[in-house]
Amino acid sequence: MPNQNTLLLDAITREGVLINVSIRFWRGCKKLKPEDIGLNKENLSDRLISLGHKRLLPKDALAELNLIEGRAHAMIEENTFPFLHGLGHFVPNGRLEDVTEKLKTLEKEFWQAKERFLEKYATLRASAAVEWRAMATKLVSDPERVVSIIEESFPLETQMSRFFGFDLQLFQISLPEKLSMDLITLEDQQQVIAARQRAAQEAGEKIQHEVESFVADCVAALREQTAQLCEDMLHSINTSQTGVHQKTLNRLVNFIEQFKKMNFASDTVMERQLEQVRKELLTRTAQQYRDNDYAKGQLVKGLNNLSNVARNLAKQDATELVQRFGQVGRRKFSLAA
Repeated sequence: MPNQNTLLLDAITREGVLINVSIRFWRGCKKLKPEDIGLNKENLSDRLISLGHKRLLPKDALAELNLIEGRAHAMIEENTFPFLHGLGHFVPNGRLEDVTEKLKTLEKEFWQAKERFLEKYATLRASAAVEWRAMATKLVSDPERVVSIIEESFPLETQMSRFFGFDLQLFQISLPEKLSMDLITLEDQQQVIAARQRAAQEAGEKIQHEVESFVADCVAALREQTAQLCEDMLHSINTSQTGVHQKTLNRLVNFIEQFKKMNFASDTVMERQLEQVRKELLTRTAQQYRDNDYAKGQLVKGLNNLSNVARNLAKQDATELVQRFGQVGRRKFSLAA
């Protein structure tokens, strides 16, 4: 019979996958050395002077690619939970299809942005040389030397494609398995296999020991997000000239749907709270709240209550919930036995 942490890991494996997005593109930067601008390195103190990375191109030349990268990383952050302190990102099954589809759309936009960048690359490179020459003339005694170094730092257009990449990878969570002795010489077998097996065992134990805190942290995170949303809505209602805005109410509607898709650990307590709020507070329109002071007061009271409940739940010990979630793994084990 597997232990509780093994059952939890099995349950997590059924409820989602790890996702990783890696985006690469030419950053248009060059790390300048003192000699690049005619300074004697021996006369400089690293403690006081650091030339650092300098842009070869204006910032806006790569703005579109930077924006797409930022949107992709924001997509991951908003729809996943960090697994093992950020080693990976866990996306629940309920969000997987939507997340991957949106990332595929961003990937398409990325390659289109790359092509647009390469179409104007030669022009950008030429204009950058002009700007660097004008600046270097004011700063150093040998501006042509600086310009030459800058121009040499630009890759050839035919070589640029290797600097670009948009990779989306999904991983199944599993414990390390026993390692084979294949491709290991006879004299090395005992020592190498023993070392590898110890490493695999230690890695497996680390994962198993941390899955309980991972599930508890995910539950607490969703509860904290609930409380924060309520506080943001209350701030908007109290400070906006409009008072209750429909966009403010829609944020709660959308959050409840998002919560259901992210709630892989089956936090029924928080989900029931949200459903109750949906029935009690989200059946009126913003206009109806603005026209009825009593209804508006009930909305504010309800949001305050939900915020307090969510904040208190986030601080509570989630051991019972985590153990209940682990029964998913126990049921699977029983069926397979």
